Amino acid sequence: MRYLLAGLGSFVIWGFFSIPLRNIKAFSAQDILYYRIFTSLIFIWIAILLFRRKELKEDIQRISSISAAARRTVAIQILVATVFLMLNWFSFIYAINHVSLTSAAFAYMVCPLLTAFGGFVILKEELSRIKLISMVIALISIIFLATGSLVEVLWSVFIGVFYAGYLLIQRKMQGFDKLNVLALQIALAVILMLPFYIYQFNGLPQSPWFWSHIVIIAVVFTIIPLFLSLYALIGIPSSTLGIMIYINPIIAFGVAVLYFDEVITVYQLSAYLLLLFSVFLFNWQAIKDIFTLKKKLNT
Repeated sequence: MRYLLAGLGSFVIWGFFSIPLRNIKAFSAQDILYYRIFTSLIFIWIAILLFRRKELKEDIQRISSISAAARRTVAIQILVATVFLMLNWFSFIYAINHVSLTSAAFAYMVCPLLTAFGGFVILKEELSRIKLISMVIALISIIFLATGSLVEVLWSVFIGVFYAGYLLIQRKMQGFDKLNVLALQIALAVILMLPFYIYQFNGLPQSPWFWSHIVIIAVVFTIIPLFLSLYALIGIPSSTLGIMIYINPIIAFGVAVLYFDEVITVYQLSAYLLLLFSVFLFNWQAIKDIFTLKKKLNT
């Protein structure tokens, strides 16, 4: 049960991510991205060096034992995944503060379907007929949403595509500790962002309000939920964790409507309901597996 709670907790936390981002809306998306990455780098490496040195040593030994060609492949995968992650973080921050909260929520409902479609096309993974039908329904929901607001649907697709690309590359990188890989990707992101940061640098933000929220974003909304999701995978299948990802956009959608008073049009509501049906259809087997797992845990 604790593994289920850990997985649930990670996505519940991410569902409220829009609140600290909106609180620092006055700052540019670039500045929020820069300082989120820089602060996350400090805290994630502190966490690894304090609590996960064994896993770090094992990964160093593993990378040393493989061939030069294999190391080159891993390096390319880390680089491309880092670019996708940076683009996802930037587009998400920009959408939250300058487009709409609902566009970001919609993106993370579409994302797992995009990831599965990418796995089908790129990784040649098999998809059942019912999953293919659910993807067609999801496409219809995206087109339907576009008739109401093309800008919002484009941002939703951008966010979803960038994160789906990141997940596909992560899926191909087997044998390495995911948190170590993330720490390396964040370090690489800092290196890639530094030229832009230096070029645009106008002095460090002086607002304690800004820095307190950046620390909250780095620790509470980046590192802690990642720890929880990794811990959850020890005791529950990845398919079960995968279905839990939809808790994130559902909460985010609720926060947008109930907390920030965003207006939802008939087009948006219809598209969300259609996509929700598509998600339910796509994950029908995983939903049945969750109930089976609960029965086993209760016996």
